[in-house]
Amino acid sequence: MKRRLTVPLIVEGKYDKATLCNLVEGEILITDGFRIYKNKELLALIRRLAEKGPVAILTDSDRAGFAIRGHLAGAIPPERLIQLYTPEIYGKERRKASPSAEGKLGVEGIPPEILLEILERAGLLEGGGAPRSDAISKADLYRLGLSGADGSAGRRRALCRALDLPQGLSANALPGVLSRLITIEELERLAATL
Repeated sequence: MKRRLTVPLIVEGKYDKATLCNLVEGEILITDGFRIYKNKELLALIRRLAEKGPVAILTDSDRAGFAIRGHLAGAIPPERLIQLYTPEIYGKERRKASPSAEGKLGVEGIPPEILLEILERAGLLEGGGAPRSDAISKADLYRLGLSGADGSAGRRRALCRALDLPQGLSANALPGVLSRLITIEELERLAATL
């Protein structure tokens, strides 16, 4: 039996949506790639949904996915946008003749159990645990040497590798993501090993 999403989920394309529809029920909107830049109606709908409650975004962990994510992050208040990230897994989707330009699997190619785990950890499935609060701040990253210090970018990349997160996460994006995945105590223990 499929589990139900607790918030609307935004993905890049129809194949991403089809993959997720095989796993969960609920509202899944597609940006249709870069067409979101010109689709004022869809952007207005996403803004209206965000006025009513949080919306989540799950894009590929490549440059295009980060660009689309950035566009939406500029249009939706940060407290209303839940950003989910897929791990950087290299490979090729079954329907494609060759890998993507960056060689990474998109949402449609990520194994179903990983997609469900991403949604579960973020608290976006009915019957699951509540999402974590925004307990980790940028000041915590600074205190732990993950921001604003010599070598902090390398430590952030190592942290992202340890947590199966995309390597391109900035110090500004990281606190919100970490707050949904781990506690401050877990972050402190992990940072001590980097």
